[in-house]
Amino acid sequence: MKILLDNIDLNEALLSISNIGFVPTMGSLHKGHISLIKRSLKECNKTIVSIFINPTQFNSKKDYKKYPRNFKKDLSILRKLKVNYVYLPNNEDIYKTKIKKKINLAKKDKILCAKYRIGHFEGVIDVMNRLTKMITPNKIYMGEKDFQQLYLVKKYIKKSYKTKIISCKTVRDKNKVALSSRNLLLNKSELNKAGKIAKTLILFKKTVISKNNLKKSLSSKRKELYKKFNIKVEYLEFRNKNNLKITSKIKNSKLFIAYYINKVRLIDNF
Repeated sequence: MKILLDNIDLNEALLSISNIGFVPTMGSLHKGHISLIKRSLKECNKTIVSIFINPTQFNSKKDYKKYPRNFKKDLSILRKLKVNYVYLPNNEDIYKTKIKKKINLAKKDKILCAKYRIGHFEGVIDVMNRLTKMITPNKIYMGEKDFQQLYLVKKYIKKSYKTKIISCKTVRDKNKVALSSRNLLLNKSELNKAGKIAKTLILFKKTVISKNNLKKSLSSKRKELYKKFNIKVEYLEFRNKNNLKITSKIKNSKLFIAYYINKVRLIDNF
């Protein structure tokens, strides 16, 4: 495994390599990341994993500072997986080149997390644009757990590059909690609560099929979640998985939720 500390290392390493798989991460690697990396290793000649905690996608400096970091453990995991390259850029490596076109979300995309985290996806798309331009991978592997992020990155990258975005299924723990680096900010009791919420929503999606008034069912479920688990729900919505439009049909839909356990914001989709 070769560790690339700057853009000079990156350019030298990737010179004349074909069929590159890229897994972008912010570190604190878990089994979800590992599943993406294993797929890339299987499908591509070489795999590069980046670890970069991107400051522009955080809505507050406090959130950026408390984001879990464990580079030593991450590198140990990547060595065991026999990843070809690990790219560890600093802010200057990523942002020293000015991008001519500013990232602006269309009005129709300012939904779900984009409605509540102003500027978040602009930061995500910007950094993904920069990383794709520098690495020029054949494939980028991303998880469905951050489904809106996957949808928007795919939409943007497709316009500008030949790179293919490969979507990979959400990996969950034994309690059905979607794996996320932010889960490290939860204690055992809070993780247990997140598991119960996930199971409740999985069952809800299965049983809501027979109900005609979806809007009323969602409103009722939202109140139930607050009463039963004492959580603040930002949104609970059924949307078409192909275009993220609000839908009244279960077919081709996903149930999206964002909520807080104490001060930790969690998202999921089913």
